[in-house]
Order: sequence, then structure tokens, then C-alpha cells
Amino acid sequence: MGKALFYHLTRSPAEALLPVLLTKALSAGWRVELSAPDPDRLDRLDQQLWHGDGFLPHGLSGGPHDARQPILLTLPDQPAANDPSCLMALDGAPVAPDRAQAVQRTCILFDGGDAQALERARAQWRELTAAGVEAEYWSEESGKWERKR
Repeated sequence: MGKALFYHLTRSPAEALLPVLLTKALSAGWRVELSAPDPDRLDRLDQQLWHGDGFLPHGLSGGPHDARQPILLTLPDQPAANDPSCLMALDGAPVAPDRAQAVQRTCILFDGGDAQALERARAQWRELTAAGVEAEYWSEESGKWERKR
């Protein structure tokens, strides 16, 4: 059964945390599905992951080699053909409890300065934990990432 980690962004954007989380996931030998509800957001992430400080091998869903991608960028209604062990959800991308239970790790990144994003994350927390998914809350309010209890 999977575990969900909620990352409450208060000091930096998701683009700053994603390379760290993606690198850790790849180091664990996991394939990753990175889901966001906006195709333009996925295009921007695609460019960032190709041209950032460190190359992170990935592809946009719908390509000829989706099943071989270590990181596959998807819209919420697209299946992840790369058989991911880790699901990362941005910008309120939905995560069904059965989906969170099917992977080893689910990471939900949300903007703490956006009231709607905060409420969506709280609703996701309630839905996932009610379904028996173990969850952790992480915050960067102190200036470094800390697990909160």
C-alpha cells in the first residue's frame, strides 16, 4: 500500500522542489508519473526538466516511447504508460485513493499562498486518509523542509 506525502509550498515554487523529489525517486529506482491539469504547465515543466541545472530524463505523455520514460508528464485523464512507482501531482491534479494505493509513493505539491489550492489539498488529505492511505505532511515554513505531526 502506498504512502502520500503532502508538500505545503510557502517559500518556493513547485519548480524548485520537483528536481529534488524527482532525483530521489529515480535514485530509488522508481519510474514517476508527474501529473498536472494544465497542458501549458506540462510544456513549461518539460522545458525546465530538459534545460535545468541537471538533466532529468522524461517525456510528455502521448509520445512513441511513453512506456520507457523514467518520468512521464501526464494530464490527469491520461494513463501513465511507464508503470510508475511514484505519482507526483501538481496544481490540484486529482489523485484517487485506489491510484495512491497502487503506487509506492504519492507526492502532492500545493501552493500554501493560494486559498483554493490549500482547500483542495485538505480535501485530498481527507479523501486519501479516509480510504486508508497513510499520509505525511511536509512544510517549508521554517526555511527547510520538515515533516510535521
